[in-house]
Amino acid sequence: MLPTLAVVGGGVIGLAVAVRAAREGWSVRLYDPALGSGASWVAGGMLAPLSEAWPGEHRLLTLGAHSLERWPEFGRSLGTNVFTASGSLTVALDAADAADLRTVAEFLGQQGFSVEMLSRAQIRELEPSLAQNIRLAIHAPTELAVDNRALVTALREAASQVEFLAEEVTDLEAINADQIVVAAGANTASLLAGMPVRAVKGEILRLRRRPSAPPPPTRTVRGSVHGRPIYLVPRGDGLVVGATQHETGRDTQVTVAGVRDLIADAERLMPSIGEYELHECSAGLRPASPDGLPVIGRISDRVIVASGHGRNGILLTPITADAVSALLAGDVLPEAKAADPSRFEKVAHP
Repeated sequence: MLPTLAVVGGGVIGLAVAVRAAREGWSVRLYDPALGSGASWVAGGMLAPLSEAWPGEHRLLTLGAHSLERWPEFGRSLGTNVFTASGSLTVALDAADAADLRTVAEFLGQQGFSVEMLSRAQIRELEPSLAQNIRLAIHAPTELAVDNRALVTALREAASQVEFLAEEVTDLEAINADQIVVAAGANTASLLAGMPVRAVKGEILRLRRRPSAPPPPTRTVRGSVHGRPIYLVPRGDGLVVGATQHETGRDTQVTVAGVRDLIADAERLMPSIGEYELHECSAGLRPASPDGLPVIGRISDRVIVASGHGRNGILLTPITADAVSALLAGDVLPEAKAADPSRFEKVAHP
């Protein structure tokens, strides 16, 4: 008889864990009343640990880099192409931003990662649709981007051996399974008392290129406008523009102010973006932890948590699946030790 596993949560993390466990001989049930409809469906799909690096955040950088290395093989294992871009540019519009980019580049070099600093002319040569007044950029050619919705669909199709139950879990003790993985995103804290995972709202826009509009950048483009982060992620038919960040509890309404700021900031990076069709405005709840690292580890003999990925859920999907696989086998993945929940106190042990 196969060992039984219950996965609570059907975003990309829960789906990837379920697929991996089923392939490794577990009888898997996945519980989610609205499969793949949360933060995973709203995400931008950037795989950008270098672009998001900052001095002092070396543990998150290392974890993200290990997961990025896994992404090509993980993507191939899905049997369909989910990648939309290769390479990223992090750009500076003013002197302060340029100083920040040099700080990031120096930090990355100290950690053993190589990136290229591009001049104004080099930026225009690579991405002619970007604003002419961009001063400087970091080019990270190894970073990638995926279509998050294609990823959700591919994982769902790869989970042919998984039993899906459209049920909301409110009590882990009521689940009949040998092992339980809690991958419930922003709902994690309601299932694991004391688990410091909170919801952070993020608004995002999806734009479609009209026939008369210039083509979008071929790489992911990131920047900062008035202290607000902004990114443009290529899609086959246009761009994803994101993302706001608000500590607003469970609110998932898209605001006029959020849309206004995203469009205005995106135009600073790519002036022709106003010619695109505003196809969709949406908001999701990122599951964030206090230190920005995910929470991946064993809570008890029967319960494992895989949550708190914040804005890096898509990026960290492969390494999370590997880490949970190791835990289910009675081992620990060394590359994921920084995410161990034991770093937090007062976490309940079901």
